[in-house]
Amino acid sequence: MENGAAYSPTTEEDPGPQSGLAAYFFLGRLPWLWRILKGLQLLLSLLAFICEEVVSQCTLCGGLYFFEFVSCSAFLLSLLILIVYCTPVYDMVDTTKVKASDFYIALGTGFVFLLASIIFVTTHDRTSAEVAAIVFGFTASFMFLLDFLAMFIEKLQESRLRKPENTTRAEALTEPLNA
Repeated sequence: MENGAAYSPTTEEDPGPQSGLAAYFFLGRLPWLWRILKGLQLLLSLLAFICEEVVSQCTLCGGLYFFEFVSCSAFLLSLLILIVYCTPVYDMVDTTKVKASDFYIALGTGFVFLLASIIFVTTHDRTSAEVAAIVFGFTASFMFLLDFLAMFIEKLQESRLRKPENTTRAEALTEPLNA
């Protein structure tokens, strides 16, 4: 037992870098604003879906069913986009297509979620679960629309930075294509 022989078989080596699922999850591709927005979209759409699922009976069920479909779809779409951004899948696909998909998903989901929330407000039975679902639904729809607005502003700023020098149409037509 001298020279530390009793302790050597029980000590573990340093595993080094992270292993398992944590090794594939990387939030660094998203700026902090998008991390917050994507996280809130995911959380709020899930909470809206859960609160809506708690509703046991309804008088006018059409609005409830539409809200159920939209809140579940919004949760799954926001989860999908977050997975793409935060895993090695992002490196395997064209980044411009991912950003374009995110842009249109945020716009479409935001408007449809807002519409579903408005319809659900007009048809709900005023139970606490329905009110909570409506509040989460409106908040989630605003998060999707805010995300779209932030991406739209970023696109406008990028297009302003990439604008070419002022050339007239006649100059552009007379220049050779390979110049």
